[in-house]
Amino acid sequence: MKDRILQKIVSKDFFEQHEERMHQQKIVFTNGCFDVLHYGHVHYLAQARQLGDLLVVGLNSDASVRRLKGDGRPVNPEHARAYVLAALEMVDYVCLFEEDTPYELIAAVKPDVLVKGGDYAVDNIVGSDIVKGRNGEVVVLPFVEGFSSSLIIEKLK
Repeated sequence: MKDRILQKIVSKDFFEQHEERMHQQKIVFTNGCFDVLHYGHVHYLAQARQLGDLLVVGLNSDASVRRLKGDGRPVNPEHARAYVLAALEMVDYVCLFEEDTPYELIAAVKPDVLVKGGDYAVDNIVGSDIVKGRNGEVVVLPFVEGFSSSLIIEKLK
């Protein structure tokens, strides 16, 4: 039997192949680099999961993280970041994406709720048009002060 954690790491095609079954539940989607997983991430993911029946996490690939964060990032490779996220109880699926934004993945997942953390304006969240166009909800969760991958990496230097 395949490792249960690995079964939670899926491709974008998974959502297209299981669309009917998936949409019998309220799907929540969020995304990020999740380079150095910390309390802020876990708190945020737990809050996001409470907004629906399934939590899908879009994970930036290594190349995508490098383009967004610069050389030296990610600290942890994509397969390790995906495995750690998939091991979390509140995460139902993890899906890597190569692009700089998860727009194509959001279009494939068709979430009922799109979640971001921080101080985003709802209309500036990538994919909000897709979710709102399907009568879904876009939610901004509060940023957990004092926790960031960049701060942790700086402390370790």
